[in-house]
Amino acid sequence: MRVLTPEDMASALDRVGYLADEGLATAAYLALRMGRPLFCEGEPGTGKTALATALASALDVELVRLQCYEGIDATQALYEWDFPRQLLELRAGSSVESLYSRRFLLARPLLRALESPCVLLVDEIDRADDEFEAFLLEILSENAVTVPELGEIRASTPPLVVLTSNRTREVHDALKRRCLYHWLDHPSLDRELAILRKRLPGVGDRLASQVVSAVRRLREMELLKPPGVAETIDWAAALTALGRESVDVSSAALTLGAVLKYREDVDRVVAAGLDALLAG
Repeated sequence: MRVLTPEDMASALDRVGYLADEGLATAAYLALRMGRPLFCEGEPGTGKTALATALASALDVELVRLQCYEGIDATQALYEWDFPRQLLELRAGSSVESLYSRRFLLARPLLRALESPCVLLVDEIDRADDEFEAFLLEILSENAVTVPELGEIRASTPPLVVLTSNRTREVHDALKRRCLYHWLDHPSLDRELAILRKRLPGVGDRLASQVVSAVRRLREMELLKPPGVAETIDWAAALTALGRESVDVSSAALTLGAVLKYREDVDRVVAAGLDALLAG
């Protein structure tokens, strides 16, 4: 689809269920218009990964996801040769030269992103090491890669790249300079209510308001994992599945596992009093 303004971007994201504020919609629009990667930082659960998914849906292109982790290397991210198939071909009498053709090359996320229009999600880049970060910077700068046996593979349509970070470590300035930057915070109360109602159209007004207010109080506590918007939706969905139209202490106690994911967090919230959590 054609995205001519930041407002078009916000509307396109809205149609696929992602409510972006003006700042985020503008950042996404500029990334698309300028051909620059969008680097999104923020607390877990603020919608960074969901943004890439929504952009792929809104633009009607494939989402290619590269999940980063400690120790990831170029082979796991870019390509590798299909050695078992090559060996079978060799046993069948094929020449060694013919074994290094494109049909034996297994494309990993980065190569797939260069070969067809897509949104490339590089998720949790802060979990990768410095060497991988430098390698990624080179790929994003050139939108091309050289496979020694085949030559250069260059993107005819560069991917729209979204990088995410939970800020477990600082990402190098060289990578950040290559990108547009946006910090995603937890949404305001009104926006979170709007997100909840869009994702769960059948949720009642009283239940939605209680859940969003309670989740905001949880985020103010010293928890190991403060709940994100996904947990807000899960909690409201769990209560709705139980047929509840509002939240009381009993139903909150039964469904805390939908919003809190660590025993220590559950214990802390229960000790502080569920009645206080639901007050107001």
